[in-house]
Amino acid sequence: MSILVLLAACAPAKDEAGSDVPTLGSTQCLSAIGEQVWIEGQTFTMGADDAYPEEGPAHPVELDGFWMDVHEVTNAQFRAFVDATGYVTVAERQPDPAMMPGAPPDLLKPGSVLFTPPGEGGTLTNWWSYVPGTSWRHPEGPDSDLTGKDHFPVVHIAYEDAAAYAGWKGRSLPTEAQFELAARSGRAGEIYAWGGDDLAPDGVHRANTWQGVFPVLDAGEDGHVGAAPVGCYDANDYGVYDLIGNVWEWTSDWYVPAHNPSDTTNPTGPAEEDSFDRQNAGFPVKVIKGGSFMCAPNYCMRYRPAARHAQDTGLGTGHIGFRTVSVMP
Repeated sequence: MSILVLLAACAPAKDEAGSDVPTLGSTQCLSAIGEQVWIEGQTFTMGADDAYPEEGPAHPVELDGFWMDVHEVTNAQFRAFVDATGYVTVAERQPDPAMMPGAPPDLLKPGSVLFTPPGEGGTLTNWWSYVPGTSWRHPEGPDSDLTGKDHFPVVHIAYEDAAAYAGWKGRSLPTEAQFELAARSGRAGEIYAWGGDDLAPDGVHRANTWQGVFPVLDAGEDGHVGAAPVGCYDANDYGVYDLIGNVWEWTSDWYVPAHNPSDTTNPTGPAEEDSFDRQNAGFPVKVIKGGSFMCAPNYCMRYRPAARHAQDTGLGTGHIGFRTVSVMP
């Protein structure tokens, strides 16, 4: 069962934020828009033993059913939340100097982190820059805006920003297990969500990733350089879009660099005090899933359902977004 509003040819459709839904074949690739689809409860094998070590051990997990957003939360949807509540994101707030002792003045201004390719100010070993004035409203730096990007995934969202939106909707962020189950698309034992071990079966790209040598050149063979509007690639077998690639997505689980194979029924991950960077670096980290447009064969092959990564909860970037889940439609 799904709640899905298909695009009509007779008149412009509206999304839940009241914005026009672009027509099929337009540069805003959205092929359908709606609320959530139902993911049936089931037992599946979570994790993998043949890729990055933090993905193991593979183990059976039993999950109850849940509803999941059909696509990443868009700029239009997040704007509706901000307009209704007056919410101010972490990237738009003045940083607390007490939380950043010794930080240079530029890091004590509201801002967020941007990818800076080599040749544009970055180097082969450091391609991230904190840029004041960057936020969800200015996703590519202070001089950028959201013109034409209503249906792109909202980015520069810290964990608390995503959780605040989810709470406003009466929902939550997905657990890692919920995200992985949905991303696997009902394909047990398959490396990729679309089946098999080929990233682009028959030469057709099924997700927004990086083609070329990262971080030097993204050839854009999948039709996009950088983030894409939601829904530019086929939905998976559950009717969900972009669980692989495009932008990383927050989950509610604290991160440790391995799975707990004894946590097998509706797992919610470790306690905060047990999370990896809380223990080692002093700051909290959550699990992000799905990979992004920056995942390339020569770097970060995390465009697989089993892949996972740690992310500082207080920091958004230009390639992290989110979606929500609920137990009621």
